[in-house]
Amino acid sequence: MLRQTTFLEESTARQIVQRAMGIINHSVNVMDHNGVIIASGDATRLFQRHEGAVLALTENRVVEIDMATAAHLKGVQPGINLPFCFRNQRVGVIGISGDPAQVRNYAELVKMAAELMVEQAALLGQHQWEKRYREELANQLLQGTGEPAALESMAAYLGLDLQQPRIVWIIELHDRQPHLLRELLSELENTQREALIAMTGFNELVLLRPASLAQGVWNLKQERKQAQQLQAQFQQRFNLRLIVGGLFGGGDGVFRSGLTARATQAMAKRLKLRHKSLFYPDYPLPSLLCDMSDDWRAQELSRPWQQLCEHDEKGVLRQTLRQYFYRNCDQTQTAVQLHIHVNTLRYRLQRIEAITGLKINELTGTLQLYIGMLMNE
Repeated sequence: MLRQTTFLEESTARQIVQRAMGIINHSVNVMDHNGVIIASGDATRLFQRHEGAVLALTENRVVEIDMATAAHLKGVQPGINLPFCFRNQRVGVIGISGDPAQVRNYAELVKMAAELMVEQAALLGQHQWEKRYREELANQLLQGTGEPAALESMAAYLGLDLQQPRIVWIIELHDRQPHLLRELLSELENTQREALIAMTGFNELVLLRPASLAQGVWNLKQERKQAQQLQAQFQQRFNLRLIVGGLFGGGDGVFRSGLTARATQAMAKRLKLRHKSLFYPDYPLPSLLCDMSDDWRAQELSRPWQQLCEHDEKGVLRQTLRQYFYRNCDQTQTAVQLHIHVNTLRYRLQRIEAITGLKINELTGTLQLYIGMLMNE
């Protein structure tokens, strides 16, 4: 079988035949740029060389074949054959079987439809390739493994500026239904054209969005506003949560932003936070400490908190300490929040000091207990 042009795929040729024969009551053939039949209303004629098509391509003209002429040509039946083009190149021939006088009126319309379908297929193919490139670029930036020259080349092809600071947004879709994720992805591709998008799970997408800058400085207030707008846009149809990483400069800026977004996500899961949007700058310390629990240094920092757990069966002292930290170590506000007298609060803090061997009013002791709490929540 002769090699066919990449402009005219067999799948496109079959669609041309099916649609044309759905309208006209005649068999239709599509021949490639070598004159080989690659789609036909008569399956027995597939992959035969059509001499009428070869003539139409060679001389770039309509070739009409009557009964007498057909008898002298190989693989040919009466009909009309029209070469058709794409991007000023002859890519194939449309053949309509039948008396030329009867099928002549259909020929130009079928040819026009064929050219439109080839163009549509080419545009769709280009669009699919661009989507692949965009997702591959997003994945390589997130992984921090791509060669700078290759990344720049891919970005240039897509018309993107890699020097533009980007922030990683993780979008969690809490309804685990494939069609919803597909719909959400389609919506984001249409509305977030400046973002690179990667599907990183069955219910998760990652956006690499241009950072909101004001005079070269990250405008966190504007970033929050854009997150609220996206939530409002989709809240009626999708149950989702946004997790936004930090902003970092340099060639590994996206990679580091992704790490902080993941750390914030892990922290939210561990602490069972229900917020619809989470920003790394709001939780830097708990996010960074969340995944360090297996490190021996983290375990050593946690030791006083673990001692407190062992001597606090009902959890009263730990709850007291949590509220104390949440109120920035203000004893009056903590007592009000716990509905206890300030003297009761002082007694509990003294008990914590006795159990842990740390001084609550000293920075190192407070910090060690705070870190231990964050890593063991």
